[in-house]
Amino acid sequence: MCRYGLYGPYKDIYACFACRKVYKQTSRYELTEEERNQMKHCCPQCGKLMNDMGHDFKAPKQSDIKQWRKVEILFQHGFKYHSCGCDGPGYRPANLNEVYPFLEKNKISVTDGEKLLSKLTAKL
Repeated sequence: MCRYGLYGPYKDIYACFACRKVYKQTSRYELTEEERNQMKHCCPQCGKLMNDMGHDFKAPKQSDIKQWRKVEILFQHGFKYHSCGCDGPGYRPANLNEVYPFLEKNKISVTDGEKLLSKLTAKL
């Protein structure tokens, strides 16, 4: 059984890539639909909109710029840390130099332009 199912709603983890900080916020499951729609999680330090990272996110040290850059690149490509708690969010690269091979191997979606490009380059 899921650890999240056993112990009730956990707080949602949000990250600010500009400040390299993480904040826990009230779980969306504890709010009404109207409250969820109105809620915007902004960084208390810089005021920018924060990113919903998932319950399983473990933030790097604030001084570790390379690891924060890695996490930001993964987030921008759709890799977050959401799971039900049973198996975790799955493999994530440990180092920044492993990110682009990981992204190439685990592409989430391919646009029409990317499909056309791969067809054209395959013919060359």
